Amino acid sequence: MIKVEEKLFQNRYRVDAGRPHVNIRQPDVCAHECKTQQCTVCCPAGCYTLEGNGRVVLISDGCLECGTCRIICDEHRNVDWEYPRGGYGILFKFG
Repeated sequence: MIKVEEKLFQNRYRVDAGRPHVNIRQPDVCAHECKTQQCTVCCPAGCYTLEGNGRVVLISDGCLECGTCRIICDEHRNVDWEYPRGGYGILFKFG
């Protein structure tokens, strides 16, 4: 059986340096108001991580552009998300 991580490794990602397509609007909201930090467990690419101090860190390199983070953050609406500029972002390998 092939693991999800092995499948994800087959994809390539073209980073748009200095222009991330997804951002956390107010990091303090994640640390102090959000009780579940669901983005840290629901993002299929693992772009969100929870630090020991309760802060959520986003590294958008490798984002699958699925939109899960903006759906899961419905209570606080603390995620700015848009598609990357043309030619950047996830490059899926088909087949």
